[in-house]
Amino acid sequence: MANLKGARQKGIEFWRAAVERLNQGESVQAVAQALGVDRRGLERWRDRLNSGEGHGAKPRRREATLKKEVEKLKQALAEKVLEVDFLQGALHKIEARRQKSGSGGAQASTTRSGK
Repeated sequence: MANLKGARQKGIEFWRAAVERLNQGESVQAVAQALGVDRRGLERWRDRLNSGEGHGAKPRRREATLKKEVEKLKQALAEKVLEVDFLQGALHKIEARRQKSGSGGAQASTTRSGK
C-alpha cells in the first residue's frame, strides 16, 4: 500500500512539474511532446492544478500570497510617490527663495594682507 501511495505522489509531482513548465510560458504541444503525454490530459491537469482542485490547494494559497504581496508593494510605491512629490515641492520653494534673494551665493571673504 505504501508503494501505491508513493507512486501516486510521484505522479502528482510529475504533473505539477509539467504544469509549472506551462505556467512559465512553454506551449502545451511542446511540453506534451517532450514528456510523451497526451496534450488534452496535460491541459486537464493544468486546469485542475491552477484552479486549486485535486491534490492540494497550493496554487490558491500561492495566488493569495502573491495578491497580498502586490498590495503591499502598491502601498509602498504610493508612499514613495508622496515622498518624492513632497521633496520636489520643497526643492522648488528653496529655488524660488534663492532667485528672490538676487544672488547665486555669498561673496567669498578674504583678509587683506598687511603689506
